[in-house]
Amino acid sequence: MCTGYGQRLAAALTYARLSLSLTTKQRKQAMEKPNPNRKLPTIWEIPEALWCIIRKILSNAYPTKKRGRPRSCFRMILNAIIYRVRSGVQWNYLPRELGDDSTAHRWFQRWCEDGIFEKIWAVLVERCQELGAVDWQWQAVDGRMGKARFGGDKVGRNPTDRGKPGTKISLATEADGGPIGIALAGANVNDFKLLAQTLDAIVVARPQPTPEAPQHLCLDKGYDNPTGHMVTAAAGYIPHIRRIGEEKLNESGEKKYPARRWVVERTLAWLSKCRAILIRYDKNWKNYLGSLQFACALLWFRRLHAIKQF
Repeated sequence: MCTGYGQRLAAALTYARLSLSLTTKQRKQAMEKPNPNRKLPTIWEIPEALWCIIRKILSNAYPTKKRGRPRSCFRMILNAIIYRVRSGVQWNYLPRELGDDSTAHRWFQRWCEDGIFEKIWAVLVERCQELGAVDWQWQAVDGRMGKARFGGDKVGRNPTDRGKPGTKISLATEADGGPIGIALAGANVNDFKLLAQTLDAIVVARPQPTPEAPQHLCLDKGYDNPTGHMVTAAAGYIPHIRRIGEEKLNESGEKKYPARRWVVERTLAWLSKCRAILIRYDKNWKNYLGSLQFACALLWFRRLHAIKQF
């Protein structure tokens, strides 16, 4: 799909652009050979190992045609999407070295409509699960509200932002904070109303709970109501719902240990580092959901990279 010359040219331009803001030490580190023991840096471009996984998904979904114009470089389009998700920049302000902005935007919307980012997310979770890196024993669900600058679908009045348009993200994670399911709604929708939708949105088949391998679900006080308890029981979880007016204390009566649900709050904080997620600029909720799913997939690739050391 891409010529080698085009890839080298794009890489050179990207390095030249980024090197202007790098220190001498950072520039030397970027020129060094990859070290498998070094922590994976922030992903701004699709690594080769991740591209091998995504290429198979895209090839199956969009087979190459024998006739017609050559197809755009999917890898460059993915790099443009990552840049946009992380920076929150408008599509027509993408750097020129990342290709045509209209092409990137058009494919992004098509992939969101076709569920491509959800498939990438699911495949990476499955890869980690095969390596025993998904802990289903303890899970957690929580939500966060954010701004929705231009309104759109699944937007409501944000009660924490003077009634301005906002959106709510309901996220489910496994024991180590890996995102496994996500749901969207208006900011004025209560968390417990999204619990069933969030659990149904888990991207891979959840193992069946057994007496030998039970599954626990940790929730905050926002789920302490009949709906929260009913949905949790129907899904086969052992509920751990903080009661309204109750604090978690140790044997001495002091609040010392954090609740297990802190992992989902940390994951929400990770996702909020992407400006296009922190502030919703997409009117179409599927586009915003696609950005979230792609960001979740990148989190799982980081875990896969730490295990396999590509």
